[in-house]
Amino acid sequence: MRKAGVLLPVASLPSNYGIGDFGTSAYEFIDVIVEMGMKLWQILPLNPLGYGNSPYQPYSSFAGDELYISLEKLQECGLLEELPKPFHKKEERIDYPAVRAYKEQFLKKAFERFSPDEEYEVFASMEWVKEYAVFITLKKANGLKCWNEWKKEDQRWIQDKKLDLTPFQEQIQYEIFFQYMFYRQWKALKEYANQKGILVMGDIPFYVGIDSLDVWANQKCFLLDGSRPTYIAGVPPDYFSEVGQRWGNPIYNWEYLKKTKFRFWMDRIGYNKNLYDIIRIDHFRAFDTFWKIPASCETAIEGEWIEAPGYEVFDTLYEQMPDVEIVAEDLGDLRPEVYELRDHYHLKGMKIFQFAMDLAENNNDFEDRENMIIYTGTHDNQTMMGWFLAQEEEYQEEILHNLKELGYQQKELIDRFDAYVMDSIADWAILPVQDILGLCDEARLNTPGTMGSPNWEWKLVDLTELKKKSKTIHKMIVESKRVG
Repeated sequence: MRKAGVLLPVASLPSNYGIGDFGTSAYEFIDVIVEMGMKLWQILPLNPLGYGNSPYQPYSSFAGDELYISLEKLQECGLLEELPKPFHKKEERIDYPAVRAYKEQFLKKAFERFSPDEEYEVFASMEWVKEYAVFITLKKANGLKCWNEWKKEDQRWIQDKKLDLTPFQEQIQYEIFFQYMFYRQWKALKEYANQKGILVMGDIPFYVGIDSLDVWANQKCFLLDGSRPTYIAGVPPDYFSEVGQRWGNPIYNWEYLKKTKFRFWMDRIGYNKNLYDIIRIDHFRAFDTFWKIPASCETAIEGEWIEAPGYEVFDTLYEQMPDVEIVAEDLGDLRPEVYELRDHYHLKGMKIFQFAMDLAENNNDFEDRENMIIYTGTHDNQTMMGWFLAQEEEYQEEILHNLKELGYQQKELIDRFDAYVMDSIADWAILPVQDILGLCDEARLNTPGTMGSPNWEWKLVDLTELKKKSKTIHKMIVESKRVG
């Protein structure tokens, strides 16, 4: 069925407290996109932010970041006597350290007023909950160092459980409280979206970071020498980088994973299936072949392509979860076998309109295929207007001429791009909020191959301008027959 959707990370929502969360603005945003006629809301991972505040280097594939907990919702359920004063409300960039420090003081107050109930006890009994609480508690006790640099007795707790955790009990309970409130607030927000006819697409990175509960608790699942990776993940030189991208994530020990019937992946996808209606798997191509870089190499130039047991993983997955809905991030210059794997399981792939028009991009064929999602761009691209303004004037004129010939003559240039994407044969069409508003590269979310500021920092100040676009986008959706 033809659907339209929007891409916006929760962190980029407006908020009274410097970062988007599960509060009032999130519900208001859902109302706005419903009025537009949208049926999909794609977000980025909500897990605890790791190095560089990247949602793709989280401390856990199961836990959520307390930054997304709404102080408004805590006040509504009686855990805060009154709402604190707004903080960084009008800022267009997220100051992660400042926001985290500000919200933490009120989260502590909420914890002090909290009384566990049966629902809490059921949640806290899940294995990963206590393990994550211990992990993050020990991480803080060890100066936030990676677990492989902790005191030896702390490192070994996950294996032998000999470390006396008594001195850490209050902090552990504090961390469990965070996870419980995150879970409750997110499930309530998702339920509201579903009631309004919106499906939520979550996001799972293919790899996990070395500095994570995932690796600490599942060391046999990765190629490690003791506690350190022997090989790391990335991609070879490509459109984004002449030296490739050296991500640093440990490589999976696929032989061991096979022996466990891929339990690590089954648990990971199974839990996220509980959180989202649809799961996008980032870097899907690594289920076919992955770039294996010696950990000693400083760039991603050196490495080799290794085949992965993708068919075995997905056969096992659909045996256990036949109703799971997966989207494959299949962007880039890929070998045919990746598409064969995708199509064997009837997975939706992705196509970027910006890439299709880019003469310098290797993967710029515009497939005439229904079972896919078309975007103007994603969180890793320039904004649509940023990309267009960066082109040579002659090429800009050619693009405008081609759009005019196809009948796209809307007053606002961004509306011509958006309408073209909406009219695609693709089953789903998704627009980043930046490309609904026609923002330039000051609103770009991430530049692949770079770390730290300004990546992941852009946010909306309010929803005023988005509301003004509601009728325009609704008209596009109706005319492109995406109202079902």
